[in-house]
Amino acid sequence: MTRLFIELYLDEDVSVLIADLVRARGFVAVTTQEAGMAGKDDPEQLAYAVGRQAAMLTHNRGDYEALAQDYFAAGQTHSGIIIARRRPPYEFARRLLSVLNTTTADEIENQLRYI
Repeated sequence: MTRLFIELYLDEDVSVLIADLVRARGFVAVTTQEAGMAGKDDPEQLAYAVGRQAAMLTHNRGDYEALAQDYFAAGQTHSGIIIARRRPPYEFARRLLSVLNTTTADEIENQLRYI
């Protein structure tokens, strides 16, 4: 089944304002807090994102690069991981929307993207 639009799951370290900004542009974004996943560790967060077929959005480069490698080594799939540098919210959202508007959900599967 072809999936066109990327849905996002925001890690606890990503501002909830980012979710509001991308939702205002018509994209689906769920925060850790909304999902009741606050305080869970990174493997649990990524597993939750996988279960939702959502791309993980995080600032936590080291841990999520390692998790992506673990998934690859185990032959597991994920719906993408977007790793973002900390930036002012509107600049962050602009960069994120550039990815969301030019990349399909199928294209980001098993990929790491850096913004």
